[in-house]
Amino acid sequence: MSNSIKKPAEQIPPPEAEAKLDPTMPDQPPDDFPDLSTLRLDQAFAETAGVKKLLTTVPVRKPNQQDWNRAHPAREYRDLLAVIELRDDRETYLLLPHIARELPGEFYSVVMHTAINRQGVIFLWPVKLPGPDGKQLEWHRSMAEAVELAMTKWVRVKANMALGAYDIFETESAIADPQWPDISFHELVRIAFRTRLVANFDHPVIKRLRGLA
Repeated sequence: MSNSIKKPAEQIPPPEAEAKLDPTMPDQPPDDFPDLSTLRLDQAFAETAGVKKLLTTVPVRKPNQQDWNRAHPAREYRDLLAVIELRDDRETYLLLPHIARELPGEFYSVVMHTAINRQGVIFLWPVKLPGPDGKQLEWHRSMAEAVELAMTKWVRVKANMALGAYDIFETESAIADPQWPDISFHELVRIAFRTRLVANFDHPVIKRLRGLA
């Protein structure tokens, strides 16, 4: 007679039991878990999340004739400035007042407006004032009308050579107001003229006007 003790057959747990015992296997999401399509970030979010766009260039110019534009309506976003235009270089320089007083007939008095187009490009829009004799060209008068209208509506400005003035167009449909950047007018002017400020009589622009350069 054998004294060996028969071992009970090893119990093999069913697969679902193994799954419950295995801590590395995640639980199944609940039925109300949102669909992946509602969780997926679009490419624009991935590229801009946590990123602040810096404003490093501010053009000084009239509106492009094919652009729709707005002018900032707040008084603190425009001011009376003295500028010199170098037409050959297509550059506009900002003068300090005491420099401008010594250059009669060489500079223009302009109201410099903060403006933006539909593409979100911020620029400074200069509008020339009447000369010392009080006369104002139709070009300048119509541009002043355009910027005034642009404070409340999107406008397009196009030169009409036959008329000798600018044609002004406004949108026929409602367009949302622009999103203005959180930056002061002083900072916009500083960025625009940081390399084109005439602050002394040794500046190359002054020497050029006086035939010294």
